[in-house]
Amino acid sequence: MQHDIQRLRRIRQTPQMRDLFRETSLSLNDLALPIFVEEGADDYKAIDSMPGVMRIPEKRLAYEIERIAKAGIKSVMTFGVSHHLDATGSDAWAEDGLVTRMSRICKETVPEMVVMSDTCFCEYTSHGHCGVVHDGVVDNDETLHNLGLQAVVAAQAGADFIAPSAAQDGQVRAIRLALDAAGFHQTGIVSYSTKFASALYGPFRDAAGSCLKGDRKTYQMDPMNRREAIRESLIDEQEGADMLMVKPAGAYLDILRDVRERSNLPLAAYQVSGEYAMIKLAAQAGAIDETRVALETLGSIKRAGADLIFSYFALSLAENKILS
Repeated sequence: MQHDIQRLRRIRQTPQMRDLFRETSLSLNDLALPIFVEEGADDYKAIDSMPGVMRIPEKRLAYEIERIAKAGIKSVMTFGVSHHLDATGSDAWAEDGLVTRMSRICKETVPEMVVMSDTCFCEYTSHGHCGVVHDGVVDNDETLHNLGLQAVVAAQAGADFIAPSAAQDGQVRAIRLALDAAGFHQTGIVSYSTKFASALYGPFRDAAGSCLKGDRKTYQMDPMNRREAIRESLIDEQEGADMLMVKPAGAYLDILRDVRERSNLPLAAYQVSGEYAMIKLAAQAGAIDETRVALETLGSIKRAGADLIFSYFALSLAENKILS
């Protein structure tokens, strides 16, 4: 027998050993839950392409926030399903619009819940694009002004973080200036700083009731671009973001690692609807073990460098005591 063989299996022999030598840990502190809130709805609405995820009727939001907090989840990202659509998405900055009502209900119900307000217009515009459209093109600078308006009303309603997902150039700087001018110096910005024009968003559009025709390739990123992806996040850092984000997560672990190595800011990743749906549907077909694959994929995102993961699995993992 050769005596110079390194036997790594020595540290894998028992569950206790495996726990002791595990390099990456995963807990509820690493997860935030995205939620969909529909105004005017009488009941929950199942999202067929996202098994297990429901649109929450606005009148049940307080109950759901209590449930989420009781399960041990510390943060939610709010997405509205609006029935007040127009060309600019003006309900998103109305003082008593859906954006403000969601933040207000969450904070009044569970004050310690960290509320992140998704800041965009795709759920509030009649055309489904993320800003003001002129001649078929999203007007970047006019949209920046409106993002500032939305950010301020969300902050007034109690949102702890503004989370701009509109993918407009200069959006972090515009929001920071608007928040500071309104006196909200303590309200943070979680920027969707590297957001790809991904095919994995399909189920989200069902969840949010998107009416988009066409695509967002002129303002979201080409999935094949690595250097540009890094630039996007570093620019948002310079503009004043408090946390960066890579979206989607699983198909972009290389980008997540790239950003992690170049920035000291907290870094989030979004395990998007398509990633969630693939796992759920494969599990329903008996092809995989849902819980094991959910934990494995979330673990890979954490291992690649994410400090926080937005995941639709968060609530089930919490309520079933799989994570604590």
